[in-house]
Amino acid sequence: MKKSTMLLIAASAILLCVVPQFLKNYGIYLLSYWLVFVIATMGLNLTVGYAGQKSLGHAAFLGIGAYTMALLLKAGFSWWLGVPAAAALCFAVGLVLGFPALRVQTIYLAFATLGFNTAVWLVMRNEEWLTGGTFGINNIARPELLGLSLEANRPYYYLVLAFAVVLGLLLWGLLRSPWGKAFTALRDNPIRAESLGVDIRKYTLLSFAIGAAYAGVAGALFASLVQFIEPAPFAVGASIMMYLMVVVGGPGYFLGPIVGAAVGVVVPEWLRDVPGVSDWYLPLFGAAVVVLMVWLPDGLLSLPDRMKAKKQSRAASAARAAAGAKA
Repeated sequence: MKKSTMLLIAASAILLCVVPQFLKNYGIYLLSYWLVFVIATMGLNLTVGYAGQKSLGHAAFLGIGAYTMALLLKAGFSWWLGVPAAAALCFAVGLVLGFPALRVQTIYLAFATLGFNTAVWLVMRNEEWLTGGTFGINNIARPELLGLSLEANRPYYYLVLAFAVVLGLLLWGLLRSPWGKAFTALRDNPIRAESLGVDIRKYTLLSFAIGAAYAGVAGALFASLVQFIEPAPFAVGASIMMYLMVVVGGPGYFLGPIVGAAVGVVVPEWLRDVPGVSDWYLPLFGAAVVVLMVWLPDGLLSLPDRMKAKKQSRAASAARAAAGAKA
């Protein structure tokens, strides 16, 4: 990792620790909400950005994680059991969802995951005996840590931040390992990767399973953040928004989920309070995303690479012109 990137990450970490001290409850809640989607899109970025799979079912895993936490708390289990249980269940379901990716690719895989999201959402809405249906599940508790209550927004924010940092470090280690290189090879050229000994079947399934586990943890944190869950936040539209976050931030860029989730969560809330814009903030947000995708199809974090490539191209053109003049 470049020294400038490390300094930027360190400065951002300090800022995230300090800023909540100057925010009111809603501002802290919004930062926590953003971090939840950072965690969720970390997993989706692994599946889409690094492994090159097309998934439009990520909100289903977010919902599975949230309902797992809510149901375990309702049954009297510890909050600290709910997080690993949500991750493990989503990992298992993610393995199953990965099987269609072994047979279909690109837009066909996207439709398969879309169907999966719809099926899970219908179960959440219709199986009232389990999920409460459209009435949902309320009074979802927040945990205690070493005897200290994390019920208030600020302490719970720091818990979510700690999860985001730990999961980010785990993902960084994974991407630096041979597994990460195998995921990238799978994305760039599956046939060549297989010829080099990469087990395509194994890594395709793992990309879905690990990405789903991250969404499961995010869902568990989300349930206690909002303290009431019902099926609406886990519909297909949420999956499309998370896919948009990955694409806007930059698929295959480690910091892409941080930027993409900020664009998808924080920017619309900020636009809603801007005078003269509040009545049109959603159309303006949509138009800005369209323009961005036309101008930077590889996401915001591709801008430095694009500028560097243009600079190198101009230098090469100037060198050829100079060589031609001498000739």
